[in-house]
Amino acid sequence: METLTDYVRSGEPDLTNRQMALLLVVYLKPGPHTVRGLAQVLNVSKPVVTRALNKLGALGYLRRQRDDADRRNIFVAQTREGADFLEGFGGLIARRGHDTDTRQRRRA
Repeated sequence: METLTDYVRSGEPDLTNRQMALLLVVYLKPGPHTVRGLAQVLNVSKPVVTRALNKLGALGYLRRQRDDADRRNIFVAQTREGADFLEGFGGLIARRGHDTDTRQRRRA
């Protein structure tokens, strides 16, 4: 809970669970990623992925990229802004985990 409270206080955009899950799939699983593939991985509809992708794209965390081999295909690609966001979020988790470990050792 403290990590999420820190996140809310950080001033970073509030992401829904679906948006965060989509972001993590694109950054942690090997690509290429398509809307259809992401919908299958998350077990949601393509419109749900599209809405989340619209928000994440507006934030600069992900981008759509045309497939040069088949212009009908659209890939979902990582961005520097998205990597920076996730690095910062991971830092919040790591700091909280370290703080919790330190408090537990002091009590022991």
